[in-house]
Amino acid sequence: MSATITHAEALPEANFPSGVDTHWETINRTMWNERERVREERELVYEISWIAELGVWRSFLRSQRRVSSSQ
Repeated sequence: MSATITHAEALPEANFPSGVDTHWETINRTMWNERERVREERELVYEISWIAELGVWRSFLRSQRRVSSSQ
């Protein structure tokens, strides 16, 4: 499996409490599609946030899509 970070950006228009460090990261990965029984490139978008109360970073998969082969 390969992983490449293609984009990371803070979103100032999001409504987060002051002092919260939240950003999104886009990673392209080659994954196995069990339904079609093929390997395919997928774009995964993660929300990354700092949880001050726990002193840890957390990440959630927010979206994913197949990367077209014409790119």
